[in-house]
Amino acid sequence: MTKKCIYCGAEISSECVIDFCDKCGKNVWGEKMFNAIVQNMEHARENGDLCHNTNFVRNTNISEDSRGERIDF
Repeated sequence: MTKKCIYCGAEISSECVIDFCDKCGKNVWGEKMFNAIVQNMEHARENGDLCHNTNFVRNTNISEDSRGERIDF
């Protein structure tokens, strides 16, 4: 299975820890920063710290009062 680069749409491996191709990554951040990003993302995946769950929902403490106004806790 492949996925597509978020910048140019080129196909990239589904195993890739980033959502953009090497060419676009280097054009956006430069080669040195791009390599650091990839290395850190791969390290995070190895440690189980990388979460690419599209069904992830952030739990917030927001509610509404009886008038429908937002209350932040």
